[in-house]
Amino acid sequence: MNKGFMLVEVLIVTAIITVAILAAMAVSQKSIYVSRQAFHATQAAFLLEEGAEAVRILRDNGWSNISNLNTATTYYPEFSGGTWTLSVTASTVGIFTRTVNVADVNRDDSTGDIASAGTDDPGTKLFTITVSWPEGGTTITRTLPFYIMDIFS
Repeated sequence: MNKGFMLVEVLIVTAIITVAILAAMAVSQKSIYVSRQAFHATQAAFLLEEGAEAVRILRDNGWSNISNLNTATTYYPEFSGGTWTLSVTASTVGIFTRTVNVADVNRDDSTGDIASAGTDDPGTKLFTITVSWPEGGTTITRTLPFYIMDIFS
């Protein structure tokens, strides 16, 4: 009566061990994927901040670097000749694509606050830095909008 009992026990133990190993592999695979996502998000945050600093350097080198930018053009930050410039030629940093867009800013006539309508303020521009990258079959995008003002005149 007990002849086949050990074989059944071995099969059950093998099945339990196999399920445990497969579960551990699935957890480790998911943790690697989440770690990679977090790593890419951190890199993107640094690239956003670097893009904002590049625009600030452009402003510090002369307001004409900012005021001459076309609002209908997408720019790409580029470190060239020991300083930052904005190029119209698409460029990537590893898997990341970083773009810079500029928009005019209006001020409310009565309060002087930034508003959607009002008088154009040539001494203030709205910049939007965008970083995008492919992740798991989709494209992830992060943006950083900020204002730059002509603080030197």
